Amino acid sequence: MMHPLAFFSLGMDMARLGLDAQAVVAERLTRLARGDLAAGIEASLMMSEKALAISEVNARLATAAATGRLDTVGADIVRLYGRKVRANRTRLRC
Repeated sequence: MMHPLAFFSLGMDMARLGLDAQAVVAERLTRLARGDLAAGIEASLMMSEKALAISEVNARLATAAATGRLDTVGADIVRLYGRKVRANRTRLRC
């Protein structure tokens, strides 16, 4: 069982993920609206990243279910998506 204060930390991580995701969506929409070659590359990259991310999440869920650790996998998944979204945010700023 998670420590009660761990929910606060998880909530903060989720809030940061939400803010970072909004910034990434805004930048991607701006790039996609241009309709040039870079927009097509960004769309392809976005789709492949999403497919890889969901496969990683499924693997983590399966491992957690097999080991009886489903109570901690939520925070692990939020951290996983957080790293990926922050990497995209950094990449898209250039």
